Amino acid sequence: MRRSSPKPFGNALLSVLDGLGIKGKLTRYEVLERWPEIVGEQIARVTKADHVEGDKLFVKVSRSTWRNELVFLKKDLIKKINAEMRQEIITDIIFR
Repeated sequence: MRRSSPKPFGNALLSVLDGLGIKGKLTRYEVLERWPEIVGEQIARVTKADHVEGDKLFVKVSRSTWRNELVFLKKDLIKKINAEMRQEIITDIIFR
């Protein structure tokens, strides 16, 4: 009888989460938690990642002037998020 080599626990856990259909939800939650780290201190001071619906991230912004500025940075922020998460999880950001 042939035995397969042991797999790292993290990989096994990811397989279980994927099988349960919650891996994507956890990854989206991680985006919310890591928002300040991903966007940096200056943007994090005036924003709060609120929630994710599908592939859209909703972000609360403290001032309309910042909201306007962030609209111009949207594509770069999406690229940063997806690079940090190592997958295309966010395709749009809605600033409110």
